[in-house]
Amino acid sequence: MTIMTTIDETSEYARGDTTVLSVRDLEVEIDTPNGTVRPVDGVTFSVRAGETLGIVGESGSGKTMTAMSVLQLLPPGGAIVGGSIEFDGRELTTMGASELRRLRGNDIGMVFQDPMTSLNPTRTIGSQLREAYLIHHRGASAKVANARAEEVLSLVRMPRPKERLRDFPHQLSGGMRQRAMIAIALVCEPRLLIADEPTTALDVSIQAQILELLDDLKTRLGMGVILVTHDLGVIAGHADRVAVMYGGRVVEEAPTRALFADPRHRYTQALFESMPTMDLDARRALASIPGLPPQLIDLTPMCRFAARCRFATDECRTEDPAAVEVAPGHTHSCFHPRDAGELAPDDRDFVVLSDEAISRGGTGNALVSLRAIEKQFRIKSPAAFKPRRILHAVSGVTLDVNEGETLGIVGESGSGKTTVGRMLVGLETPTSGAVTLNGDDISSLSQAEWRKRRGDLQIMFQDSSAALDPRMTVADLIAEPLAAQHIGNARERREKVLELLDAVGLPRSAAERRAHEFSGGQRQRIAMARALVLRPKVIVADEPVSALDVSIQAQILNLMRSLQVSYSLTYVVISHDLSLLKYMADRIGVMYLGKLVEIGPSAEVYSAPRHPYTAGLIASIPTPDPTRDKTKTSTGLSGEIASAIDPPSGCRFRTRCPLATELCAREEPVLDLRDGPHAVACHSPLSAESAVARESAALAE
Repeated sequence: MTIMTTIDETSEYARGDTTVLSVRDLEVEIDTPNGTVRPVDGVTFSVRAGETLGIVGESGSGKTMTAMSVLQLLPPGGAIVGGSIEFDGRELTTMGASELRRLRGNDIGMVFQDPMTSLNPTRTIGSQLREAYLIHHRGASAKVANARAEEVLSLVRMPRPKERLRDFPHQLSGGMRQRAMIAIALVCEPRLLIADEPTTALDVSIQAQILELLDDLKTRLGMGVILVTHDLGVIAGHADRVAVMYGGRVVEEAPTRALFADPRHRYTQALFESMPTMDLDARRALASIPGLPPQLIDLTPMCRFAARCRFATDECRTEDPAAVEVAPGHTHSCFHPRDAGELAPDDRDFVVLSDEAISRGGTGNALVSLRAIEKQFRIKSPAAFKPRRILHAVSGVTLDVNEGETLGIVGESGSGKTTVGRMLVGLETPTSGAVTLNGDDISSLSQAEWRKRRGDLQIMFQDSSAALDPRMTVADLIAEPLAAQHIGNARERREKVLELLDAVGLPRSAAERRAHEFSGGQRQRIAMARALVLRPKVIVADEPVSALDVSIQAQILNLMRSLQVSYSLTYVVISHDLSLLKYMADRIGVMYLGKLVEIGPSAEVYSAPRHPYTAGLIASIPTPDPTRDKTKTSTGLSGEIASAIDPPSGCRFRTRCPLATELCAREEPVLDLRDGPHAVACHSPLSAESAVARESAALAE
């Protein structure tokens, strides 16, 4: 059996003439201790064969619950209380449990958000693929199931698929685990694929590959696809139509190009305004949506966005807006829609920051310096592996962090950027090389002196919920560093806590609550207050907004920039989001497989990247422009980062580089910082003229 030949490309499914899924006035309720929540309230949409419907909105908007309702995978206490879900002519809301089990995985596939929690860690990828196939093909032999598993792994472009069948999930990279999840969803050739945030935790390069893969599979198989995401850049490049959800309802629906060219609902407009893009002016504060989505418990008739909308009137607070069609296929539910002639979101007047609030780019004095630092980890392995294997996390990185600047460090997962950040603040000790603070090697400081000075170096971890002790109140969390350093008495520490809550925009009442009671953006504010309490000189922010909605991202980024001025901070921001770093950073350092391959002023690195890896990362960035993004997808990176246990000889990027030569295999290129502020480690660097020419060609297309 071959997946590519089972569907006739001349059939009605391949042509996209058939409606695969039709959802009408869907209502879902969930009983909770605080009351009955209605996360889905009157949702209507349809999906045709060969079409991708994007569902976009903030966390709490109801988009994931809508997708889960199709398969009736609702949480305890949840039930469909109204409406219709019709799949291929069959009504799902009245379908029995056994019939639903036959449908799930066979006719409707599901790609969950986190493959690490969805894949069984105790079983191989092959066994999980075979199980998914045999459940719906009872008479098939183990040999047929194994052949099918290998075939579908090949279809999703898994490297060495036969070998991967024997691997466990933890042995695969993030991109490979997501490919395995997609393979399980496709093993029975479903007619509808639901992908819930399939690329949230992935690097831009792997994200581009996964999304391109989904597009290709949709075209080959004639599937309908529901793509759930909060990333408008992803929607722009990969959805045919978009449903914007807020407060459990679809507030606007339109073909993708029509929505991006002419958004009508004020919530849709606010989402566009909040996005950090490559075109943003760093002198302007990011627009953000104040407040949080409603709790969806016992809501009275009203526009659910009214409490956060700058255009809301009394009418919005007392009546439900009806759906209005403004063009074929383009509807919205807003009493005060954006007019067609109104300025586009990118053209409206943003708040312009004061000269003091614009990053100063540093004083030129090196506050922290890394000198040829290396970090190796010994891998625990059976005695059969001799000598013991070593993971080369960071290899010979040299750079300065200048006082007052924001230094961005970018690279794919496994590039070593987080390890560099941990060594910079003293959480990891270099295997060789030195980290200096104001000229002093921190490894040579006495324990007492290092304890006194380590308050100058603070870190904000990627997962704030895991970094904040759930047993402690917010006041204790923020004051803990003061207690550890024996600074002040209880009253003085309390005053400092309240001062910092004011500074990060949290109410003083938050002091008595615990971290789990707050939203993701609020927890990040708590983490910021904790990092500030010792008045540090440097804060390392590791993926500070990666898990947040775009509107909350904008609030946190604006907060970080204002605090940089008021607290005289130097930032090292680690991220795989290049749009964020272009907006935040004065200089950018690009890392690949433990090496710093390019560093320079932010504007230069983005406008004229010199290393092919940097150019590939930039080409992979999803942009919220459906007319432009299609031209960029094919120019991004291919393949996955090599193993840090056995890195390639010579240039470590050569196995993925389109410009690699024999010299690249023989000799390792050197980053010479004496060449000027923009340095690159490459035997075949790109010229500024070629970068400009490529960008001009993409824009022309």
